[in-house]
Amino acid sequence: MKAIVIGGTGLVGSEVVSQLRPDHEVISVGRTRGDMQVNIEERASVKALFERTGPVDAIISLAGDGVFGAFDDDTDEAYARVLKSKVMGQVNIARQGHPYLNEGGSITLTSGAVSRHPMPGTAAIALGAGALDAFVGSVALELKEGKRINAISLSLVKESAEKLGWDSANCVPVKRVAQRYLDAAFGPINGQAIAL
Repeated sequence: MKAIVIGGTGLVGSEVVSQLRPDHEVISVGRTRGDMQVNIEERASVKALFERTGPVDAIISLAGDGVFGAFDDDTDEAYARVLKSKVMGQVNIARQGHPYLNEGGSITLTSGAVSRHPMPGTAAIALGAGALDAFVGSVALELKEGKRINAISLSLVKESAEKLGWDSANCVPVKRVAQRYLDAAFGPINGQAIAL
């Protein structure tokens, strides 16, 4: 099968690519690195990406920026960044990518656990995560030819927490996180925000 991993050069994305490569044709896409590059905030850039890749069986997105900050300190720019990158960037991926999906193919986006498990300093990110969770539920009702869409409701990855010097006891290791992306991409689930 042929899979495209957008955000495939980051911590989790690289592990997803690594787990896919033995059995699948994989295109790793990043902003500035990878097999191909894309700016997910520009619809034309996303469209051009799929024109280059051609038909695929799985689109996996680990892309999109968010801004941490206290509610009273968040600027309009913090919210605009999340909406433009995290939300609309991945909406662009789904809208431009689904015509390139083979029958039975899937789209897996990345939302965030803070939409259901609030934390201080994540108001803007939670807004974006909740929007993406609602988006996949609605889009799943309209996709045809057995195509599916889901979101991984990602929480802090163990290796990232350790790098930041935070308590990682309740965090999920990157190898297990990557496996959940593969389960979503190639399993039967549809229209779900899959919590980690």
